[in-house]
Amino acid sequence: MKITKFLAALMFALTALVFVACEDDDDPEPEPTDITVSGTVTNAEDGSGLADVSVDAGSANATTDADGNYTVTAPKAGLLSFSKEGFISKNEDVNNRTTIDVALTPEEMEVETVTLSGLTTGDMTLTSDKIYLINQKFVVSDGHTVTIEPGTILKGMEGTGSVASAFIVARGGKLIAEGTADHPIIFTSVLDDITVGQKFGANLIEIDREKWGGLILLGKAPISAGDGDTEAQIEGIPGDEEFGKYGGDDPADNSGSLKYISIRHGGALIGDGNEINGLTLGGVGNGTTIENIEVLGNLDDGVEFFGGTVNAKNIIVAYQGDDAIDIDQNYSGTIENVLVIHGGDDSDEALEIDGPEGTATNGLFTLRNGTFIKTDGNGSGADFKSDAQGTFENCVWSGYGENTTLKIRASFDVDNNCSPEEDAFSHMMDETPTFVIKDSEIVSTGTVETLFSIYPNPDEDPENPEEPHCGDAVTNQMVLNAAAKIAEWNNAIVTEKTDGKGADYSAFEGWTWSQNQGLLD
Repeated sequence: MKITKFLAALMFALTALVFVACEDDDDPEPEPTDITVSGTVTNAEDGSGLADVSVDAGSANATTDADGNYTVTAPKAGLLSFSKEGFISKNEDVNNRTTIDVALTPEEMEVETVTLSGLTTGDMTLTSDKIYLINQKFVVSDGHTVTIEPGTILKGMEGTGSVASAFIVARGGKLIAEGTADHPIIFTSVLDDITVGQKFGANLIEIDREKWGGLILLGKAPISAGDGDTEAQIEGIPGDEEFGKYGGDDPADNSGSLKYISIRHGGALIGDGNEINGLTLGGVGNGTTIENIEVLGNLDDGVEFFGGTVNAKNIIVAYQGDDAIDIDQNYSGTIENVLVIHGGDDSDEALEIDGPEGTATNGLFTLRNGTFIKTDGNGSGADFKSDAQGTFENCVWSGYGENTTLKIRASFDVDNNCSPEEDAFSHMMDETPTFVIKDSEIVSTGTVETLFSIYPNPDEDPENPEEPHCGDAVTNQMVLNAAAKIAEWNNAIVTEKTDGKGADYSAFEGWTWSQNQGLLD
């Protein structure tokens, strides 16, 4: 009887195996690994179509026609090699792209290099047929305008401390740097092998940081610095240098226009623990245009707002060494469509939000349509600290696991039995809140208790435990109150992002290093 039951079970298992095998036979064909790629190859010298260029995709090849056009079948994750006698060959990653246009540089075409250093003595125009080397500090002086043509490449020299390279626009100066998606303006390191006519070099990667300084814009818009100061000196510039001052009383101040700018491999050290941000905006007014900006592989923050009123949109920061977006000193503009690729062991926060430092406290900014993705490394999705205030709307945090994603600071008076003081938490809980997170999502399997953290200031210092602190001042009721606010403002913890939430990736396609290297996939 036992044998009969065993045989019956065996027959059932074999029947199931046959059934599964039959089902497997009906499985759909695997998705093709190849893609049809078309494009145009041009001469970097004059922009004309380049005939008879060999386009090698490995398993297939093609040759450009009289107008420089080609079509070839290539692996989706493969490489296209473009070569022609008398021209410098070039490789392009396919990355699922169906259109790839390239410009080849003639071998005999000598690229002129121009060194930029010191203060401008008048208006200037930088052209895309040259490479510009930033030696130490190049300053657009008060009353002067520097215009940068689309496609121009600027390379910062190596150096730290006082000789660190930086492109600085002083108060009253203007930078008109309006690139395009086809011809972005590139700020990078002298170590980058990118040359005229190219969007991307081939020898540096996303964690190649601290190779030069960064881009600094300083304006006359209001700030709230320490001790009630309405103007301040930007980090890393000696106090006796007038070109390092920022802040004022003109919300509509105009420092120029930045469009389609890619800032790569910066963040040189200028002092102990003090590095240059990729893009620093100090007291910049809303007469200034800031849109379509990429900061890649910067050792310090990606973009930092020191007060000011400037609006910004289409900002992407990838593999920053510290914080991706840092807001401080009563900033009061609007930031729209932000994408952060939070990776690398040196990273800290995707967002670090500080409030006013002085007596002016009316700076209420808005950050709308943001996606913050942690791929690896350290840090959290946001740290709301030091009187943080502002509105975060339609944002998504993803990849932070079940660990703390958002940190909210609560301050206490250590000399008065740790009684509550004004800070990010109190701004959140006010009858008319000045710190709001709404209509946003955290992609995680965690809970409110694990994903949100309220932390005290001052907290216990592990190295100096005898120092007065309020480490136990955060109560369970405070946590419950914060959780209720988070739910009231239509936020959610989800296992998959909702369509329409967060950043629009299409704004970063075709011109960013991040998209070209597959970081947006």
